[in-house]
Amino acid sequence: MEEWKLGFDIGGTKCAAILGKVNGEMISVVEKTVYATAETKSPFDCIERFCTAAENLLKKYPEAKPTSIGISCGGPLDSKRGVIMSPPNLPGWDNIPVCELLNKRFSLPVRLCNDADACAVAEWKFGAGRGAENMAFLTFGTGMGAGLVLGGKLYSGASGMAGECGHIRLAEDGPVGYGKHGSFEGFCSGGGIARMGRAYAEKHLPLSWCQSADDLDKISAKTIAEAALAGDESARMIYEECGRRLGLGLSILIDILNLDRIVIGSIFQRSENLLRPAMESVLKAETLPLSLSQCEIVPAELGDSIGDIAALSVALL
Repeated sequence: MEEWKLGFDIGGTKCAAILGKVNGEMISVVEKTVYATAETKSPFDCIERFCTAAENLLKKYPEAKPTSIGISCGGPLDSKRGVIMSPPNLPGWDNIPVCELLNKRFSLPVRLCNDADACAVAEWKFGAGRGAENMAFLTFGTGMGAGLVLGGKLYSGASGMAGECGHIRLAEDGPVGYGKHGSFEGFCSGGGIARMGRAYAEKHLPLSWCQSADDLDKISAKTIAEAALAGDESARMIYEECGRRLGLGLSILIDILNLDRIVIGSIFQRSENLLRPAMESVLKAETLPLSLSQCEIVPAELGDSIGDIAALSVALL
């Protein structure tokens, strides 16, 4: 049976109003309206922009009769109360009752999830996590966070903070991520890979991917990956270290949660061949063999459309 849904993807750079429909195991984005978050004067102005965009989409598609609205937003937030609580990338969004505001405007059920949880639901229902009962989705992009599906249900924890695996300390020292030296996010994120690359380059200039001190600020996970794929051993070494730390972090999740699937997005999707050998070597050494044998580790499937599908997927909860 076909169902129409509205999605609201709230980000520090841009926001989107998304109209989509779900038919069994298929989901499609019919159309979306994107606007820059910085263009809005306040959280309430941003929400008003969404409402206007959504209403215009519904006028354009009169056959669309949405049954619910899903919101994906970076945390912290209170998903039970439907309140956005001061995300660092959304200045001024302090205790904003977004679900209540949208419910009053559209008279529809509204559900709010943090972006990692929303992406986990999207991959679980429509991507690489289909069929899994116990699954983790790892963002592995700008930061490292996880969304958890346990026993066939989204698991958010007592305060909605479940899945903050980026805060786990993997080493006494190392790149800073999530406010911690040597954290999972410090080693396994775009910023973390760039910081490892910069620390190496400062001691070993010149390199194929960093010719001089003037280029240090240009180092990124992408430039190091490109050099590694071109055969640069120093760049490959940095990705191998990231892969080892990824394996260590995953071993903790697998041992504690006994997952049957881990889906990893962003950098892992693009650079799996640079990360997997070292990751698997550490997993074999560190993880309980029976638990590891039952866990499949795969790249995310939804690609660049995951943000849109994630917001729509929250409407299904």
